[in-house]
Amino acid sequence: MTSRAATPDGAVAIPVEPGAPESDGRHLRRERNRQAAVDALLDLYRDGNLRPSAVDIAERAGLSPRSLFRYFDDVDDLSRAAVARQEERALPLLPVSAGPGDPRRTRIDALVAQRFRLFGAVAAAATVSRMRAPFTPLLAAELARNRAYLRDQVRALFALELAAMEDGRAAEVLAAADVLTSFESHQLLRHAHGFGVERARKVMAGAIDALFAAEDGPSGRAAR
Repeated sequence: MTSRAATPDGAVAIPVEPGAPESDGRHLRRERNRQAAVDALLDLYRDGNLRPSAVDIAERAGLSPRSLFRYFDDVDDLSRAAVARQEERALPLLPVSAGPGDPRRTRIDALVAQRFRLFGAVAAAATVSRMRAPFTPLLAAELARNRAYLRDQVRALFALELAAMEDGRAAEVLAAADVLTSFESHQLLRHAHGFGVERARKVMAGAIDALFAAEDGPSGRAAR
């Protein structure tokens, strides 16, 4: 009976006959070479080469440029696999070490710390995904899902404050908090403004605190 093995990025690999060592060997080599190419591309991104050529990638992976596209349809296909790999590595960085019942400043500091850990780890792949998303629907959809997930984290963490606001105002404050804690804000603080990590974290946390403090009534002050 023939089975199909799933690749790391969810694609379906070539059929594998159980008990067929030669077929198993080809499959293992294919997966090993695919992973080598993905890791090579992530290394190039990390080194600052955000638009590497097929020659650059193949050389870093120890493959020939011609053989590279035995494993991927094109550079966009390889880029999608690399972004997916980076997101998989980042999964342990997603939890925020505070909950809705904690003091507001505790929640703010925990959220900002999480964002800086996460964005620092995925910066290169996140930049590439934003560069390619307008031309690659699958990347655009994945980027939208990631942004929605991070926005939902903000919504859950500040549920008490948002619930005390009128619906329209709550949507505006949530949108502002989402922007303040976004990858784009992180990059602006770190690179456009040239702030070090601690200073950038302080600026982001202060801006979020000021946003919610502006909405404080008697119940809001109690939530602090």
